[in-house]
Amino acid sequence: MRLILLATLLATVSSLADAAPTPKEQLMTPPAEARHYTISSTAGNHGDIWSWKTTDGRIAYRMSMSLRGWVTETDEMMTLGPDGRPTAITIRGYTDQGDATESFSVAADGTARWKTVVDEGTAPFAGKRYNSYGGPWLAGEKDIEALVAAGDKGIDLLPTGHATISIGQPVRIDGPRGTQTVKLAYIKGYGFSPSPVWLDEHNRFFGNAGIISLLPAGYEKNGPRLKDIQDQTTAAMVRDIAHDFLSPTNRTPTLIDHVLLFDSVAGRYLPDQAVLIADGKVAAVGAGGSVRAPKGAVVIDGRGKTLSPGLWDAHQHVGDDWNLLQNVATGMTNYRSPGSIIDEALGIYKRRAAGDLLAPDGKISVIIDRKDPLAAQGALTVSSAQEAIAAVDKVKAAGLWGVKFYTSMTPAWIAPAAAEAHRLGLHVHGHVPTGMRPLDAVRAGYDEVTHINFIMMQAMPQEVVDKANTAARLEGPARYGKDVDLDSPAMNAFYTELATRRTIIDPTLTVWEPLMTSDGTSLSPEYAPFADVAPPSIVRGWKIGGYPLADGLTRDDYRKSFDKMVGLVGRLHKAGVRIVAGTDGYGLELVRELELYEKAGLSNAEALQTATIIPATITGMADRVGSITPGKTANIILVDGDVSRDLTNLRHVNTVFLDGYRLNGDALRKASGLTGMPR
Repeated sequence: MRLILLATLLATVSSLADAAPTPKEQLMTPPAEARHYTISSTAGNHGDIWSWKTTDGRIAYRMSMSLRGWVTETDEMMTLGPDGRPTAITIRGYTDQGDATESFSVAADGTARWKTVVDEGTAPFAGKRYNSYGGPWLAGEKDIEALVAAGDKGIDLLPTGHATISIGQPVRIDGPRGTQTVKLAYIKGYGFSPSPVWLDEHNRFFGNAGIISLLPAGYEKNGPRLKDIQDQTTAAMVRDIAHDFLSPTNRTPTLIDHVLLFDSVAGRYLPDQAVLIADGKVAAVGAGGSVRAPKGAVVIDGRGKTLSPGLWDAHQHVGDDWNLLQNVATGMTNYRSPGSIIDEALGIYKRRAAGDLLAPDGKISVIIDRKDPLAAQGALTVSSAQEAIAAVDKVKAAGLWGVKFYTSMTPAWIAPAAAEAHRLGLHVHGHVPTGMRPLDAVRAGYDEVTHINFIMMQAMPQEVVDKANTAARLEGPARYGKDVDLDSPAMNAFYTELATRRTIIDPTLTVWEPLMTSDGTSLSPEYAPFADVAPPSIVRGWKIGGYPLADGLTRDDYRKSFDKMVGLVGRLHKAGVRIVAGTDGYGLELVRELELYEKAGLSNAEALQTATIIPATITGMADRVGSITPGKTANIILVDGDVSRDLTNLRHVNTVFLDGYRLNGDALRKASGLTGMPR
């Protein structure tokens, strides 16, 4: 149905995506008596949502949020039918992904109609409930009420899908209304894994807790505690799955024979190879048929398959335990998290070491940012160079790998804080602070710059460099990138200095591709291969209208600027600058990231090195992982197809060897919320 609609609505949706959204000034103003929720994190408050009932009985919502300059301004009007189901919804405004305009209505004949910037359709309304594409987050409270009322049978959704809710034990919290009872519940059907939500004592929506929390005004301080509780509950869910996979029966010796092997150190593919895995390590590598399988070993015929070192996502802000499980299912055996909360990072390490968590092995950094309304969520916030140095010391004391400085940092604090990090043996990377260009940050002590848009800042006008928020750091390259001469003397001198300083670049091209190139008519290439095996609500959310266009610019202008970003990666690589592959997403985007490196001019093997031996070397782990070498830990993936001919075969995970455990790809996908092999 989605593909039929896509074909017939192409022109309509495209025009919608480029239409101007309702401006903030024309959105509804909440009355003084409106219910008030806040959007907050440990870095402070980031926005507000209000709800009230209009004089004609409808329910109104208004949301206003700014996350480091990513702005959302939306409102929603909802009409409920006699049975409590919404029969009319109107959403207006905009988000960081573009126009938020959406409508839903039910005709007299019982036909439901919906229209968004990415889709539209009709279907019988009987027995179903519309799942909106966007709108103020609080409006989801009505869906929660319906799920609770439906009990075990759940509710059928429009455009498609089915959802249920399960309710757990009560917890007591304090707030402006005194001590209150809340309950942790989990919703199934909207995402890859059960989604946590908090209910009040009457089983109505209370709030959401996470890195960013949505809670009633005055209850913000409870966010971290509620998040800890739901994290512990999630960990218990995933523990049994980990124990099933990490069983002794999955660690018996394995011989993969007659397989195409990727030699990541030399950057070449070796045909007809044999690899023996035993006691968690690579025991032997030789020509096909030359390695003898020990008694009781599992023998896998590698013909038509490729054996590669396990993949690294070098920019994976580790999510909950379900997300880590899915990373393994898609071939990721290692990661770098450039920004995690210390306690959560240590918890992941501890549970993984105990065999209670099925997850890649990771190296973790902590974000340090200036105390500021634009500070990064989950950051250690500081107010001086001395506090920045103390924050670096705190990261080292926790036993973590690096520090990541952020956009709001005062430039003068970077050099002393980076010097302290280097004295302690920590890696230094990050966003480029306001007022600095990437070369300034590197000269001040950065070992690595994250995100290609910050590298493009080297060529941006000073007015862009001087802006603080993250949105401005995308909008500048989006506006001016298309006109940058990547081969100018100044840019070539820039590349040369980065290479001389051994600077690392973490481009995350797949962050910017959908934002800059999408018009709402199709899925981004990073997600399209998963469209048939992911939950419908997830797939619908992957379709975006693209980042709002600046005055006078077109989507084609933004696409040309993105092409320059891709070209910039190629110029950096050609100059000898080390590139590491990261996604800053689910991790599902990793293979597309490698495809874009090929487009930039890297060879197939060079692209795969950015997700294998290069990150292993950078993190100091190349003596253990990153290549298929006797004596190294068996973090290896076996995929169907010839990767030397097509990198997209990396998505076709047959078997994952994680610390030597032999894990079945089909079983991993099922456990992680994928219904089958991606295209």
